[in-house]
Amino acid sequence: MIDLNVIVTTPPYADFLAEVASHRLVSGFRLNTVMPLREGPKEALDRLSRYGQPIWVDLKARQLRVVEAAIPPYTALTLSHPIEVETPVDVFFSDGTQHARVMAVDGPRLILDDGPRRVIGPGESVNIVHPSLRILGTLTDTDRAYLAAMAELGMTKVMLSFVEQLEDVEEVKRLLPEGELVLKIESLKGMSFVRQHKSTQGRIMAARGDLYVEVGQPHRIIRAMRDLITADPDAIVASRILNSLAYHPVPISADISDVAFLLQLGYRSFMLGDAICMQRDAVMEALNVLHAIARDF
Repeated sequence: MIDLNVIVTTPPYADFLAEVASHRLVSGFRLNTVMPLREGPKEALDRLSRYGQPIWVDLKARQLRVVEAAIPPYTALTLSHPIEVETPVDVFFSDGTQHARVMAVDGPRLILDDGPRRVIGPGESVNIVHPSLRILGTLTDTDRAYLAAMAELGMTKVMLSFVEQLEDVEEVKRLLPEGELVLKIESLKGMSFVRQHKSTQGRIMAARGDLYVEVGQPHRIIRAMRDLITADPDAIVASRILNSLAYHPVPISADISDVAFLLQLGYRSFMLGDAICMQRDAVMEALNVLHAIARDF
């Protein structure tokens, strides 16, 4: 049997967390910091720590996210960071399955010629895949609030989204000197960072959700996954893992083959994402399926 471990994304108020925490594969909880809280970061982290699993705090950093709902028909979208980019340029939504054309940029505002025929909600990530893109600033105010809470509680485990340059890491280390970092690689610039620094600045995570969109051509995700596990044999793989369980109680064949492919590449640490962790049956079945595959692999 392969020795597999899994970090599980944690809905802050789910009533099934004790059951998840006790599963034999679970090695930690991940708190996605875009999830809304009724209390402050310190109180939420303290409460979640009582389940006995290490808490990984996933900071959004330079990842571009929507901060205000945009209701169609609309012509503007407000992001978490001001940006600079040559226009016109495409912006992608929903893991790259939807897109719109950006005609102009005004700081954090994207002026669109059209958009998906649905509400674009706060917290959604967006991708602009263009070499001229510059994201101005790194950590958000929410990120800093979580880091302050972690320092008070003596917590050290940080996931840092969209790492692309050394300054991204250094900013976190200044605020949390004892921080244990997982660097989420989600773009071509992030891949360049790994080629230069390997895992010297933190453990690598192959965050396939955004990375799949950012590599430009879908098949290039294969080489990216190989390069990341080569750079860090202890790398974590995340996103798009057994996602069919969010819609059906039995995973589709492609999802099973995908897990087998990741195991063949050498990945032994997995992280389950938001899509399947919001419901008890989906996340427990994912853990059980992963255990069964690891046992029989």
